[in-house]
Order: sequence, then structure tokens, then C-alpha cells
Amino acid sequence: MRATDTSDLWWKSAVTYCLDVQTYLDSDGDGVGDLQGLADRIDYLAKLGVNCLWLMPFYPSPHHDDGYDVADFYGVDPRVGTHGELVEVIRTAQDRGIKVIADLLINHTSDQHPWFREARRSKNSRYRDFYVWRDTEPPDTSDQVVFPDEEDSIWTYDERTGEWYLHHFYAHQPDLNVANPAVRDEVMRIAGFWLQLGVDGFRVDAVPFFIEDVETSGDPQGAPADPHDILKELRAFLWRRKGSSMLLGEVNLPFTQQLEYFGGDAGDELTMMFDFVGMQAMYLSLVREDARPMAKALKDRPAIHPSCQWANFLRNHDELTLDKLTESERQEVFDAFGPDPDMQLFDRGLRRRLPPMLDGDPRRIRMAYSLMFSLPGSPSIFYGEEIGMGENLDIPGRLSVRSPMQWDGDRNGGFSTARPSRLTRAVTQDGYAPEHVNVADQQQSPDSLWRFFRELISVRRECHELGWGDFSIIEQDTTAVLAHRCDLEGSSVIAVHNLGADPVTVALTIDGPDDDAVLVDLFEDSRVPLDRGAVTLPLDGYGYHWLRLQPAPQRDRA
Repeated sequence: MRATDTSDLWWKSAVTYCLDVQTYLDSDGDGVGDLQGLADRIDYLAKLGVNCLWLMPFYPSPHHDDGYDVADFYGVDPRVGTHGELVEVIRTAQDRGIKVIADLLINHTSDQHPWFREARRSKNSRYRDFYVWRDTEPPDTSDQVVFPDEEDSIWTYDERTGEWYLHHFYAHQPDLNVANPAVRDEVMRIAGFWLQLGVDGFRVDAVPFFIEDVETSGDPQGAPADPHDILKELRAFLWRRKGSSMLLGEVNLPFTQQLEYFGGDAGDELTMMFDFVGMQAMYLSLVREDARPMAKALKDRPAIHPSCQWANFLRNHDELTLDKLTESERQEVFDAFGPDPDMQLFDRGLRRRLPPMLDGDPRRIRMAYSLMFSLPGSPSIFYGEEIGMGENLDIPGRLSVRSPMQWDGDRNGGFSTARPSRLTRAVTQDGYAPEHVNVADQQQSPDSLWRFFRELISVRRECHELGWGDFSIIEQDTTAVLAHRCDLEGSSVIAVHNLGADPVTVALTIDGPDDDAVLVDLFEDSRVPLDRGAVTLPLDGYGYHWLRLQPAPQRDRA
């Protein structure tokens, strides 16, 4: 691997940090986070060590779905700032070595978007075919809705034109008809606009839904549509406009179907995808203190094109989705990490952050993040994870994990000088309130979670083997332990994690080293000798090691 490869395909080993501008930092005291506040915190992100910033929607919106109901794909919500301030954020981040990606929402619009307002005025509207309509009453589709507590059908009747329009999400989010070439052209135009303003790529929302729409909706010109053509077109367009740009897709599907969204052997669709299967298996392993579900998920991952990558995560901005587990497995996770019905959502996930789920146990929290960062792929974290923020269950639905960032122990956690009643969202209280959990205190404490994250990110960015290498499980007899390795051009990193509370000693056989090779502990800067490839490692409860395999140093000769 050449040094230029890590630059050209930067997403292969990126550490991504996701944030919502409106809940990150309020610079003008109106209670809403803004781009100027974010610009003032770019140096904080650089100090933490992340090198990819993912911005959740900042577009004009009625905010019925926290900005995911977009009313103008080319605009910036005036509550958070202007195009000029966004460009300042992008320029400042890139000056600090941080790429910037933005949410690209091409499955649906807000019902307040000018396209849809025009489309529902008349069946003859030029924007009518930007959406999917039917003139006969739809069958029962309650089993297809994404939010069963809010909707009972994916079709809603429009009284003005007497037809039903498609929406997989909320009724106020009509689905775009991406089978229509005019819509696809507009998607390319939107992507090109933001690339021109400086973004380095996009996180693509709800990918399978608009792919399914291509299969079921109509092209007004009558041309047949391959469901995956839109992704191929988008990937090709981005690389023509900006060769280093990337597409990170939200595709919560089994591995075999995810492979199709990478473009199969051609690798010409999505650049990256979140590993929902591995994430859910990790939670089952954490509950059982048994590494085998996690090991199986990693073994089941299909090989992908060399230009593509998996994105690993423990939490994100949505509910903790557990839909790939069986009903009994999901119940195990509910019972352990969210036994109160108010902590659960849609009978398939949890609206909680990780630290409260693990009862605030610092050993277990650090082990879980160490494990996630050590997996083959690229790690992604959600704002506040680096300080161990908790959720606010008083905030409805999945927004419970999107409370304001906690910068210090003062009122509103340093997020805003506004009265608490004016905040865009309430600050978390109780044991995870700002007086207990905040950046300022943790930056001053050598043993804090923030310091741990900074070291973890630093070590991870030095381990190109984890982003680029060949992965394998190291077999051993302790079910609580996951041992794996990644090999890249003669260099190897080995990670060993104890998911159990009890101390264990693990005997490993490391294939391939020279007789005088040693294992260098990347966190403790110590050396562990090998005996013809064999090594015995003691692990504390929830203990872990990251080890680089290298030849022993040359001894002085007489």
C-alpha cells in the first residue's frame, strides 16, 4: 500500500464524527445551535482526532422530522446560519485535515417543498411525476410503514386531486419518484451544488426505500429502469466532479443484499455502508458476555471491492435498531439494556445511548468502544459519545439521544445562554446532566472518557491494517473473548477483547511470525514475547489489548 492510497481512498480508514448543528453550540443565544458555533468548535474536533465530519440536515425544513423533511435542497436553514457560514465551517474543517460530508436525502421531501405543493395542485402539474401516485384505493400496507406508532399505511389520500401518494415514512414526507429521469437529474444537480460549495461526499439516507420505489413507480417517458442505476449514476457523477468524494449509505439489510448496494464485484455504487448486522450482533454479545454472535457476524461479512468500506458504529442519531435479531434475541437486549417500555421504540429498538445501557461502568464502556474501533472498517461516532452523554427520555421518540452537547457544568451545559425554555431541545438531566458529564471537566482529567477517546482515535488512525488489511478470527477456547487480526503487506494488528466481567487468561496461536517476533501493546507501549507463535495473555474483566506483530529488535553483537 502506498501513502497516496490512504489519501485517494481516505474513507477506508476515516474516523467519522456525526453531529446535528442545531444541538451542538449556540453562538448567538437564541437557543438553537448554529454554524458559527460549530466553526468555533472545529479545533475541538481536530484535537479529538476525528478526520471526517458528518453534518445532519441543515436545510430549510418545517422540522416535523428534525430536518429530515426537507423544503429546499439547495438552502441553509436560517435558524442555523447562511451559505457563507457553512462554507466557513467546511474551509476551517478541511484546513484542520477534516473532511466534511452532508446528509443527502433523495427518498422523500417535505410536503411543504415547492415540488410537492405544485404536484398536488393538479394532475397536469410539471412536478406531478416527481412523486408516486395511484388512482385506486391501496390495499392494507400497515406492515410496510417505518413508523407504526405514527402511520398505518404507506399511502395517503390527497383530496384536491383525488389520488393517493406514496410515503414510506411519515405522511408529511412524500416519496420522490426516482424512476423519473427528471428527478434523477435534479438529484445530480443537488449533489453537484454541494460539492461545488466544498463538501467531500454524502451520507445517503434510507437507500433501500428509494431503490424499491424505482421498482414500483413509473418513468413518465416509459423507459425501463434498473433499480440500482440511480446509485451507479450518482457514484459516477460524484467521481467526475470530485474524484475523492464518497457515498456513505444507510442500508439496513442482510449482508447478501448489502453487497448489491456496493455494486458487487464492480464496486460502482455506494462507497461505504453502515454494518447494521455487526452492530446488532455486538449488542447481543455484550448482553450475553459471549463473543460468538459478534464473531459469526464478522465471519459472515462478504468480501467487498477494494475501493469500498464498512462503517462500524455502536450508536447513531436514530433509535438503536435491533430488527436483524430474532424476537427472542431482541428481547434479551431489551431486558438487559432497556427494560422500561419507555426506553423502547417500535418493538424493534431502543432510544438510549450506550453509557446508561451499560450502567455507567467505565470498564465496560471503554471495552465496547475499543472493540468497535478495532474492527475491520472505519469507525463512526455520534456527538457526545466521547464524553459518555446519556439520553433524555423526556424528549419524545428517537430524538431522546439528540439532546444538546454538554460543554461544561454551567446552565444548559454551555450549549446556549438562552433560557432553558427557549432551547431547541432540553438538556439531559439526572446522573448524566452537564454538572456530571461535560467536555471541560473531562479535558482536565487524565483518566476521563474524553482522554480515552482521544488516545483510541490516535491509535486507530495509525493502524492502517484495520482499514485496509485482511481480517481473520483467531480461534481460542474462551467464549467471552473475541480475538481477531488484520494483516496488511507483512504487518499485522491483533485485538483481543474480554466481553465478560471475570478475568481470564487466553492462549493464542499467532500464525506466520518469525521465531524472534514480539507483540507490541499499542496502548501500554510494552512488549509481549512469542514462543514459536504461542502467547498467553491475561485479561481483566472487560479488559482488552491492541497488539502489533513485529520482529524483535536486533541485539548488539560482540
